[in-house]
Amino acid sequence: MNSINSIQSFTPREIVTELDKYIVGQADAKRSVAIALRNRWRRRHVPSPLREEIAPKNIIMIGPTGVGKTEIARRLATLAQSPFFKVEASKFTEVGYVGRDVESMIRDLVEIAISMVKDEERIRTGGLAEANAEERILDILLPPSTSSHMGSSDSRSFLLQDDGTRRHSMPAEQREGASTREKFREMLRDGRLDERELELDLTDFHSAPMVEIMTTSGMDDMQSNLQDAFSKIFSNKKKKRKLRVPEALTALIKEETERLVDMDKVMKEALRRTEESGIIFLDEIDKIVSRSSGGHGPEVSREGVQRDLLPIVEGSTVTTKHGMVKTDHILFIASGAFHTSKPSDLIPELQGRFPIRVELQSLGQTEFVRILTEPENALIKQYTALMATEGVELIFEAEAIEEMAKIAVEVNQNTEEIGARRLHTVLERVLDELSFDASERGKVRKEQFVVNAAYVRQQLDAIVEDQDLSRFIL
Repeated sequence: MNSINSIQSFTPREIVTELDKYIVGQADAKRSVAIALRNRWRRRHVPSPLREEIAPKNIIMIGPTGVGKTEIARRLATLAQSPFFKVEASKFTEVGYVGRDVESMIRDLVEIAISMVKDEERIRTGGLAEANAEERILDILLPPSTSSHMGSSDSRSFLLQDDGTRRHSMPAEQREGASTREKFREMLRDGRLDERELELDLTDFHSAPMVEIMTTSGMDDMQSNLQDAFSKIFSNKKKKRKLRVPEALTALIKEETERLVDMDKVMKEALRRTEESGIIFLDEIDKIVSRSSGGHGPEVSREGVQRDLLPIVEGSTVTTKHGMVKTDHILFIASGAFHTSKPSDLIPELQGRFPIRVELQSLGQTEFVRILTEPENALIKQYTALMATEGVELIFEAEAIEEMAKIAVEVNQNTEEIGARRLHTVLERVLDELSFDASERGKVRKEQFVVNAAYVRQQLDAIVEDQDLSRFIL
């Protein structure tokens, strides 16, 4: 389960290449996060005790919404196979009065790491779980006879070999039982038993009652702890269920998987992975920057949040229900638009904990065209695949893509600047009629639907010209 050391050690250039598959432009930001990720690999190869002294180089990304800040951090975490948690700093704006304790983000990161490691363990033990589930199904379909499981010497016969030694011979009854079991196994795998109905005693994983309570700052774990307590009380509860063979097999695989996963190992690895490779993305950090020198009201609260964040970013020990977590080597990536403030408005101590600052550029028509077409998960590819499920071949002409990019830029300039997120709205509006009718269009025969520039203008012109309307629709 030591996946941190087994992760492929990408070089910074390889990391940027991987990010380029999903994110257009923003070379400086990609370069910075690539170096930060590679430095983690370098740190693990530095001898102790110097290794413990090397702190991560936290990053502040500055730029308007919709330019790729969150996507860069998310893809980086996926690439590194690291626990990743995104939180808006503004959620902590009034910490101390109402709201969440800043330490709760570490607890949330631990839960994500546990889920990640547990999923890996489920995959690792999947083959054994399936085999065990199959045997349990066969035991129900063909209960083993007492004689076939007798281990004493009187249940065996011996054959005298040429050299005078004896070898065991399975009694005829056992051989017949084994042969029948293998025939049933073959029928099970071929689906010939799918209509059979079985009665099973299954662990009821959903038997613990749901507990919901209103919590205040510093009490984020209360609901979770109560839920865990009830789960332990009800964890061994069995429930009789009648299921057909395929559903029974699925249920038994799930039960066997849960039984095979060693939760002590999972917890230990999850805590280690959180400490060594966790990434926290602090969005909207500019919202906790004080904008005046007043000594009362929300400005004091904003500075208080910064001071609460400081020890966690600097390196401290946070108590979670699964154990103590050191934050010294968690990578923090902060982001904000900083329209009405600047990073230097943060308290000096917090500024010092974010030594790397990169500015992301606003996106124009050229970048929008590339975003629509180039990435592996490009919007055009997504919508084409969606329509293909209805038997409609969706084709976008180059001029149509240019027109959509142009309109997205225009609406951003005239209303609110939301970057590439505007493309989602534009595309939804352009394809509104097709999305509604696609089920009928492709029912009889496969149909081509070509989107050209004229069609784009036809769908959007009236809305674009009416700025008040475009504020609500685009």
